[in-house]
Formats: sequence, C-alpha cells, structure tokens
Amino acid sequence: MYLSQTHKRAGGIADGVPWMRIKVFPELAPPFLFRRHFRRNFSVRASLDSDLPVRVRFAPSPTGNLHVGGARTALFNYLFARSKGGKFVLRIEDTDLERSTRESEEAVLRDLAWLGLDWDEGPGVGGDYGPYRQSERNSMYKQYAEKLLESGHVYRCFCSNEELEKMKEIAELKKLPPVYTGKWATATDEEVQEELAKGIPYTYRFRVPKEGSLKINDLIRGEVSWKLETLGDFVIMRSNGQPVYNFCVTVDDATMAISHVIRAEEHLPNTLRQALIYKALEFPMPFFAHVSLILAPDRSKLSKRHGATSVGQFREMGYLPQAMVNYLALLGWGDGTENEFFTIEQLVEKFSIGRVNKSGAIFDSTKLRWMNGQHLRALPFEELSKLIGERWKSTGLLTESEGPFIDEAVQLLKDGIDLVTDSDTALSNLLSYPLRVTLSSPEGKPIVEDKIPDVSASLLAAYDSGELLGALEEGHAGWQKWVKGFGKTLKRKGKSLFMPLRLLLTGKLHGPEMGSSVILIYKAGNHGVVAHQAGFVTLRERFETLRQIDWEALNQDQPALESSATISN
Repeated sequence: MYLSQTHKRAGGIADGVPWMRIKVFPELAPPFLFRRHFRRNFSVRASLDSDLPVRVRFAPSPTGNLHVGGARTALFNYLFARSKGGKFVLRIEDTDLERSTRESEEAVLRDLAWLGLDWDEGPGVGGDYGPYRQSERNSMYKQYAEKLLESGHVYRCFCSNEELEKMKEIAELKKLPPVYTGKWATATDEEVQEELAKGIPYTYRFRVPKEGSLKINDLIRGEVSWKLETLGDFVIMRSNGQPVYNFCVTVDDATMAISHVIRAEEHLPNTLRQALIYKALEFPMPFFAHVSLILAPDRSKLSKRHGATSVGQFREMGYLPQAMVNYLALLGWGDGTENEFFTIEQLVEKFSIGRVNKSGAIFDSTKLRWMNGQHLRALPFEELSKLIGERWKSTGLLTESEGPFIDEAVQLLKDGIDLVTDSDTALSNLLSYPLRVTLSSPEGKPIVEDKIPDVSASLLAAYDSGELLGALEEGHAGWQKWVKGFGKTLKRKGKSLFMPLRLLLTGKLHGPEMGSSVILIYKAGNHGVVAHQAGFVTLRERFETLRQIDWEALNQDQPALESSATISN
C-alpha cells in the first residue's frame, strides 16, 4: 500500500498534478537511442509551485557521533523549513549494515533533540512517507531498480572484481577516468540469459550517455556543470541485492516529496548521478543547495585532531544548546548586520538560503566559548542560579544547591563564567586564600613595599575590635561606610587603599568586586553552606594567617619565602 501511494505522489507530475516542473534538454531517450539522439549539453532545473509546502530532510548515517558539520546541515534545513512554513524530515541512512548501529542512531537523535531541532516526520514521530530508515525500505528500492531494468536505463553486469580491476588499471595506464568499459552494456538477451542460467552474480548498472555535460543551478553555489564522459556507467544495486547510496537517496527524496535538498558540499559530485536517476524514473527534480565545509583554523577539514568535533562532546563540556545553535548558524550565514546574538526564534525569522556563503567557514572554539557566555548570562537569573547551584552541589563544593548564598555568589561571579563548568574554578578561587604565594610574587612586590605592614596592623585591629565584622554584618552599606573610614585613618584612597586591602582579605590581586567578595566570604563562614572538601579558608583563618606573617623577613628574604610558600600551598 505504501509503495503505491508514494509512487503515485512521485509520479504525479506525469499525471498532470502540479507539484514541481522539470526542464531537461534533451529528453533522456531509451538506452539504445542515447548515442543517436543525445545532444552535447543539457541542463536540469527545478521550480517549486508556491502553493505546495517546502519539504526538506536531514539524513544522517548512524555510524558515529553527530559531527558539528552534520549538526549545522540539520540546522540549516530546520531553519529553512520553519521560515517557509514547511516540513523538516529526519531520515536515517543505515544501508551500511556493518558500521550502522542503533546506539549511534539514538545518540544522533538525542543530540538533535538537545539542540532543539524537532523533526516533523521521522523516527519516533512517524509520518505519511515512512518508513524513515533506509534499511526498512529495501523492497521499494528493488521495485524501482526493476522499473529501470524494464525501461532499459539499467542493465545487468556480470563482470567479476578481477575484470573491473583490470579495467581500472588500463584506464590508469592511459591516464583516463576509471569508467566502465565492459561488454554488458551492449550484451544480447541470449548472453544475459546464459549467465543467469549459470547463477553468476550480477550488479545493476545505470547507462550514462558517453558524451555531453549536465548543468544544475545550485541555490548556494550557482551554476555547476559536469562532463558525462568522466562518469561512466555506475552501479545502483550490488550483487548481494543491496542498493547503492546514490540510488537510495534519489528514490527516498522523490518518494518523500522532498522539495529542497540542502546538504554538505562533499555531496555535490553525487548530484550528477542522482539527476540522471531522477530523469530516468520521471521523478520531479528538487532544488539543490550545497553548504560549504566547516574548516579548522589551519583551513583543513575539521577533524578529531583539532579537538572536540561532535555535538555530544560539547554538551558534556557544559555548552548550552542555544549557544551551539547560534554559533553553528553563523558558520557560513549572517543576516547582513553586525549582530551575532540570535535566539532560534530570531534565526527562523531571519534565515534565508540566499545569505549562505559558499566559502568554507572557520570553526573558532574561542568564539564559541565567548558566545556560550553571552547566552549563559542572558538566561533568566532564576534559571542561571539553579543551573550553577546544582553544579556546585554536584561537584562537592557546596552542601546546598539553592538559597541566598548561591544567588549572591552567582550574581558576583557570573561575568567570569562562560561555561557552567567554569563556575567551579570561579567559586574555588573566591573561597581560597593564596596570600603567601601572592605576597612573594613579582606582581605583589610593589604592594608589599608600599608599607603594607601598616595596613595589615590596622586591619587586624579593626577585626579584633569587631568593627569590621559589624560592618560586614550590615552588608554593602556597612562595608562602604567602614572602608571609607578605614582609608581616612590611613590617609589612603584609590589603588593605594584597595590593592593592599584586596590582597590582605582575599589573598589575590585581581577578582570580582572586593566588597561583595568579602561579604560572601564572611557569610560562607557563618552559614555552613561550603563543603568541607572545598578548601575554603574562612575569614577567621585568614586573619590568623595575617598574624603569622613576618613582614620584616618578607622584605629581606623574599625568594626564600616564595619557595617555602609554594611548598606549603
């Protein structure tokens, strides 16, 4: 029932149903008239009737993880379909039985779902054009192969592997394309029947005109042409009965009524074979759009040697799906403005194939990280705090995943977090107190030499009197009032006040806003929210460390202190 329905749709143009119009010059004649009537050049064009929906497909092979290149192809198909009010179809090309696995298929589906690229038809969803796995469509491929055999567009080829190798070697010696030159293209029925009677295995070969060229108008690359003499008769069905990729794809796209084939440029050479099959089966021709490859910074094809390349890897590294979608869209596309931040809804609104660049796009992991930070900080604060709070608890830094301390810590540290995983380092840095290392560092030397023992003594006095703790208890207003008075007492302001204060209270020379940092450190020590194994140095412990510093020894023998400090830390 399925075969008759899809065959009727695919052959609708012949029945006068206006789906797509194809213009091919000249008509591909029956096989034995090719040489007599074939003109030297012909073009293939497709024009879609505006009253019928756009239908695109993403057709991954389940032989590994979803590569970022495949994810971008899926994204462009998705955006095109959504922007045109059409359908996004997912089809699994699993005819490579040895390498295809159901685990890999599930991983691909999981990655697409994580990216938010929901499909209208395909595995787990169904649809009117299923089944959506090639391995479940073999009967259809055989039906159309037989149709081509009956029309004379294909023939049985009984050549052995040894004979085919010999043809290839002869072609190489003559510096000619490795095209098929065997006898079976012109064999008589008697010769064919004789081989069949012997049980000799055979393939189905498609007859290709021996001269001329084919031309298509690619929606991204413009006019593309091939010389037919470089192709030769090609196999569409193997001797084991398994269909070949180009034949499967053509039958699938036609019977699924795919209107636009948007795919990677590495598939561009396949278009020649597919166009010939489309015409031979009288299928309407879709539009083709071949997207450029994603390149590594050295302009080679992006591969595992350049680092993470699969969507699953980036997910595990803490990237957000909306950041991945945004970045992948910009690899070869732009809306014509300086804007680089897009939600998926905005991408659907602005996307057009006409703005896809045909040159290769460089994958810049630094920019992807930056973009992830933009999307992370654009989340509603409640969502951001929940995300990071759960991370801190799961990694053993905190004993809680929500509450005032978490909210304040996220608010303070978020500008330094591009990946959720960065939050671990950000919080650990806040909780740590590497005072001795910083004091003995070259960068800390000018501050140490600016009478820091006097600042330290006054700070200890403020702590011991309870003045500092009282100010911290009052929050930001209390801190600001205290630090202003502290500066007046020491007759210091600006950097000469804040740099030694930051160093003495946090153990560092740089970091987030100092007042908020010190208040958080104070609260962390009171609330018991920090896990024991987090390496937290409380405010009380920090002042105990300050009491033990021998400032005179530090100034006289800084290298020795640095060495001992490094060991102790």
